Amino acid sequence: MKSLKEKQKDVFDALKAELGITNVMQTPTIEKIVVNVGTGSAQKRDRKKNDFIAEQLAIITGQKPSGRQAKQSIAGFKSREGEVIGQAVTLRGERMASFFDKLVHIALPRTKDFRGLSTKSIDGMGNLTIGIKEHTIFPETGDEELSNVFGLSITIVTTAQDKKSAEAYLRFLGVPFKK
Repeated sequence: MKSLKEKQKDVFDALKAELGITNVMQTPTIEKIVVNVGTGSAQKRDRKKNDFIAEQLAIITGQKPSGRQAKQSIAGFKSREGEVIGQAVTLRGERMASFFDKLVHIALPRTKDFRGLSTKSIDGMGNLTIGIKEHTIFPETGDEELSNVFGLSITIVTTAQDKKSAEAYLRFLGVPFKK
């Protein structure tokens, strides 16, 4: 099983015919991975919930998350401007590569009833967004905290120009898509 860095070296040779690229610099790469968790209404009931989510997200990603604040007050959601309503982590470099390998080879196969990701989750800009319902699929999280399960959104930002090249690139890296 090759890591992301080892596979990135072979991308040009593997995809040059399929994508019609002539230069090594045209090959797609992963620019960054963004992990988001919304804590909106949960933090109203329990103040420690936001801290718990930040702590678990730091364990999962290996990097401290930053709190995301509400941009404006919305009375219907009972949120106030400046209130922390989410946590986000942007991974680059070595942490990004290790998180990607962990996501593809360990976490996604542990998902309940997992049959592959839909190719519809790739947008027109070549980015893949995955929604995960339970953070417990990651091996670092303890299963003893089953009462505090939260979902997260993972966006893999690539330098691919369109959906077709992003799909071919991510398939080559080993992202499990539905057949």
